[in-house]
Amino acid sequence: MITSGLLFVDKPAGMTSHDVVSVVRRAARSKRVGHAGTLDPFATGLLVLAVNSATRLLPHVVGEPKVYDAVIRFGHETDTDDRTGEVTREAMGPAAEVLAECATTPLREAIATLTGHLAQVPPAFSAKHVNGERAYAIARRGDVVELPPVDVLVMGWEWLASTSDALTVRITCGGGTYIRALARDLGRALGSAAHCESLRRVASGAAHVADAITLEQLEPGSILDGRVLLRPPLSALGAIAHESLDEAGLAALRVGRRIPATTPGDRGALLWQDTVVAIAERVAGDWWQPRVVMLGDEAAS
Repeated sequence: MITSGLLFVDKPAGMTSHDVVSVVRRAARSKRVGHAGTLDPFATGLLVLAVNSATRLLPHVVGEPKVYDAVIRFGHETDTDDRTGEVTREAMGPAAEVLAECATTPLREAIATLTGHLAQVPPAFSAKHVNGERAYAIARRGDVVELPPVDVLVMGWEWLASTSDALTVRITCGGGTYIRALARDLGRALGSAAHCESLRRVASGAAHVADAITLEQLEPGSILDGRVLLRPPLSALGAIAHESLDEAGLAALRVGRRIPATTPGDRGALLWQDTVVAIAERVAGDWWQPRVVMLGDEAAS
């Protein structure tokens, strides 16, 4: 039975990512659970988690591009840039025909200013550090939070639907991008005010929410006894060489020795019986030097 691997969960609104980790820990009967990127409590959708020795692979999981479906509501901004915050500014929304499709000139031009490499000001209610303290903790005290812009990448916007005062879009972006901030800035670019009404993560790298399970399926012990199956992490490692080990290679890995490299690439996933047991770097031309070793759980059998 596989007791180490990845799990895709469809997070409901109102829960923190840590809440989901706690549920998975009970389902796996293990404290060794981590995630590959948080979601805001008000947001829903894909969380990629790792269980047991697979947690060591989290820094190597390819989580980009990220894809989100967002409803952007016009008429007012909030202090959190989403629907959970207090209204801070009001303005008349754009005409309904402006939101009717991305081909309209004002919307197309506004979206163009928010596509590509951007210097984005994060929301005041964010996990960014300010003098060693989280920005949201400062904002909750009622103190002014001034965050410097950060470099983000927005790869594209797709128009999905609209109403007289809201726009539904699919946004593809790099890690660290705040969709709440994009909603705020789109409102300003259209001479209005806006916030993120709802947010759903659809994909993260090769992982897709269509393959995720719900929290209701994660009963206590359901991962440990095999009722919920974990995913092999290999598909989430992106463009990386695959090197299958023989008995001699596995023995060398156990004692930390270099392993002959027979496949091209600067980084490699070392496999034992199709299970990732290590991440290695190529050294001296024809050798793999293990950097992350995960012997244990089913990988050691």
